[in-house]
Amino acid sequence: MDQVRDGWRNGGSPAEPNLVRPYILTAGRTAPRMDLPLEATIATVEPSPPARWPGSDVRARIVDLGGGDTSVAEVAARLDLPLGVARVLIGDLVAQGYLRVNATLSESATIEERRELIGRTLRGLRAL
Repeated sequence: MDQVRDGWRNGGSPAEPNLVRPYILTAGRTAPRMDLPLEATIATVEPSPPARWPGSDVRARIVDLGGGDTSVAEVAARLDLPLGVARVLIGDLVAQGYLRVNATLSESATIEERRELIGRTLRGLRAL
């Protein structure tokens, strides 16, 4: 029986805390450094500054996702992160020069742009 109770796994070894971990990733911050709409897509900046973390770190994984046409909401879903945590981390990576945020749709967006956004949203929902 492998149950987690009070932060400890049976057998006495510490379990990964589910509620504390996101706040550790963001140093307790809950608001991003910039306005990041959920539908905004991110892109990796080339050349990026040298990474200051190991390749398995969540920041490295976010930068890797910036190689495609990935939205802020998709980053959170793909990495199984709370949306607020993903927004804070993405904002940090933009401020540090690793990512850029692409413009979102405006009131003057064409029908084709709106259809593309709807298509990306549906593909992201199906991936969940």
